[in-house]
Amino acid sequence: CTSAFSGSPQPQPCGKALMQATGEMRAIIMQSHPNDIFPLTLTSATQELFGCRCDEDVTGDNPYKILRKEDIVQDMRMRAAVSDFSPVKQLVLDYPEDELLLGYDRDFIYGSSFYLVLTADAKERHLKVIEVALEREPSEVFAAQKTFEPQPWISLGSEQEIEEESVTDSRPRLKYRISRVRREFGAPIFFSDRNAMETKDGFLECTPYQDKNFSLKQMERHTGVQTIPNLKSSSTQTQWTYPRSMCMQYEPREFSEEEKENCLQSENLKNFVNSVASRFEIAIQQNEIMDVFFDDWKALSEEDSGYGRKADPHLKEYQSFTDLHFSKEKTISNINWHPTINGVIAVAVTERLSFEDRINGSTKLLLNPSLILFWSFSDPINPQLLLECPDDVFSFEFCPSDPNIIVGGCMNGQVVLWDISNHVEQLQGTHKQENETPVVRYCAVSGIENGHKAPITDIQWLPGTFEVSRMGVPMENRNGICVQIVTCAPDCCVMFWDIRAPRVLQTMADQRKQKVEEKPLENPHGVPNTFKHLDLTWKPLIRVQHISYNISYCMISYCIYHTVYIILYILYISYCIYHTVYIILYILYISYCKTPLEPVLSTTFCPQDGELVYTDWKLEKDNDSGRLFSAKPSHQFIIHDGQVNTVRRSPFFKDIILTVGGWTFAIWKEGVMNGPIIQSSCSQKKCTVGYWSQSRPAVFFIGKEDGNIDVWDLLEKTHEPSQTQNITATQITCIKPWIVSSKQHLLAVSDHLGTLHILEIPWTLRSPSSNEKLSMSKYFEKEVDRLVYFEKRREMRAKEKKDSEAEELRKKTVGYSI
Repeated sequence: CTSAFSGSPQPQPCGKALMQATGEMRAIIMQSHPNDIFPLTLTSATQELFGCRCDEDVTGDNPYKILRKEDIVQDMRMRAAVSDFSPVKQLVLDYPEDELLLGYDRDFIYGSSFYLVLTADAKERHLKVIEVALEREPSEVFAAQKTFEPQPWISLGSEQEIEEESVTDSRPRLKYRISRVRREFGAPIFFSDRNAMETKDGFLECTPYQDKNFSLKQMERHTGVQTIPNLKSSSTQTQWTYPRSMCMQYEPREFSEEEKENCLQSENLKNFVNSVASRFEIAIQQNEIMDVFFDDWKALSEEDSGYGRKADPHLKEYQSFTDLHFSKEKTISNINWHPTINGVIAVAVTERLSFEDRINGSTKLLLNPSLILFWSFSDPINPQLLLECPDDVFSFEFCPSDPNIIVGGCMNGQVVLWDISNHVEQLQGTHKQENETPVVRYCAVSGIENGHKAPITDIQWLPGTFEVSRMGVPMENRNGICVQIVTCAPDCCVMFWDIRAPRVLQTMADQRKQKVEEKPLENPHGVPNTFKHLDLTWKPLIRVQHISYNISYCMISYCIYHTVYIILYILYISYCIYHTVYIILYILYISYCKTPLEPVLSTTFCPQDGELVYTDWKLEKDNDSGRLFSAKPSHQFIIHDGQVNTVRRSPFFKDIILTVGGWTFAIWKEGVMNGPIIQSSCSQKKCTVGYWSQSRPAVFFIGKEDGNIDVWDLLEKTHEPSQTQNITATQITCIKPWIVSSKQHLLAVSDHLGTLHILEIPWTLRSPSSNEKLSMSKYFEKEVDRLVYFEKRREMRAKEKKDSEAEELRKKTVGYSI
């Protein structure tokens, strides 16, 4: 078979012949180098992830797939022992090149559906198979093909069976003749009702019966048997008035002893058994590899009737982390996903002690330093890294411009800095695991006299697009590197810190004297010298004091020409004698501004009793004394029945804020000062934390003190959670979602016992509908209209009541005068 093209000097072999030649050469290479090949069994999920689905992405004509080494290492790191590549983990890590060759073993030469080429030489040989096949002459390709010639027909007695099955007439066919009187042709017809039982020929009953003159004997029956027989349903209106039991006996035809002996000695039968023996062995191996307990029926029900979503809406336990040594009898105060390394999460653990117990056991606490644990999905038993802290840390954050720099706020009011640049390979899993977990000591810590007078409950990095001067004026930061930090504490104080070295004016004599007196510093702990200029001498750049309220939460807003919103979220920190403080900075900044601008500070406070206070931090000048003072609050709301622990801005709507406190939660809209647009009813258990979904505008999560998580879907229900799921037996302290990929979203949940739970968010809660954001926007607008209408009705009723009281008073006054 050849195909000639215009301009082609020689005919080319057809695809079937080329595939046959390529398959022969590939089989020769695979059998001659068995040590370079490792057979693999890949599940359907792994095939879809790497784009190597059988008979779709890889076929017999195109059996090879190039896989990136980085993707295979990432899969082994994320799924650990569950990964299909875990048997060849070390071989993949030792592979010298960046790409590996995966082959599709359709004929099961190595006993599996896939094989992995482990050396670069074998990879090159396999890729040259098709090139060699194309260079072969057409005569060589067709030499191995056989030409089939027609053979004469040999009768084996099948004609008799065909004649027995055919139907022939054994008698002449019956004929019936029906006639009518001629005079009745064309006569009028009259229809009327009458009783059929009254006349003799009123009806004719045809009762079935067995005619003994006719008896059919079935000689042989052919029946096909399957695992599930074919079913047939039929119905009839005929009444069975003569039931009778029926049975049939038959005997199959068998070979005689002579025919059996000839069949067993036949060469054709022996050749057939030898040819299919290997296939039987492969089929048995496949039955052992397959999961016989897999429920195919449940796998078919992927979609639900509601909104066209998939069936299972529950959070699934993906992994959990706990340590009997470092987190024993401790609680998790804060959690943060690593911003650049997937599968790595850090948690801060604190002692579960009251203020009196902490003072009485202060000596013991000094001997056991506080820690921040780094966990990795590749090793759920041992932490990958430990950060040593001078005291319990209630909040810590990764630097947005350099994830290796970490800042934390301690319970004693100090600010701490770490540099983990030397341990990045340890977190990535490319470095060999040591016997003991490495401990990283902090690079710098602020002095106790210069810090807060209460535990630091939140700490955040300012964006790298701007910085704040010593006078509190936002300035442009052309370097784009985060260099300033803001902290807050229950001492009603907000501080701004700068990590750069202070500029000190020195004379030439002082500089020469300093060079002479400088001595090399001893560094027994191997601490990096990144921030040695700040250690124990670090002071805040700006200190903002507000003494009008004993606040447990505050939000600071910098408004610069009403432009771009930059949100710094503040996590919930509990378990201290002081009331915790929460800060969210809403910073509006114009890029590449040339001159500093005067900030306008609009602020919201949440005092300890759940009252929401909206005020302005722009200082005003007293006309009499000339002193600067803070303005009085413009609005006050008493919404929550307990301390507010969470304030989260929606990632989809910049003016929608979620607050959680006491036994309720509320949703606010900036600019609407009549109250919250949505307020929940009191729940049976106290709410401890809340967080918005990162992929669906209508979904948010509420943690409870009994260990449950309420999942709210405002598109489905607005009066109650769409589902409630129990995660732990104690209260939930932190919630932090993370998007791994478009097909995997994770939710980190920590509890009071020091256990970190990693939950996988189902498809229902992570995939938004096509117009979900627009629907939620319209819903919030309707709630604002309802709130405005309710406020107008309240004012109208108050005015009517006032007029009614005035009218009654007027009538009484007129009666007395008469």
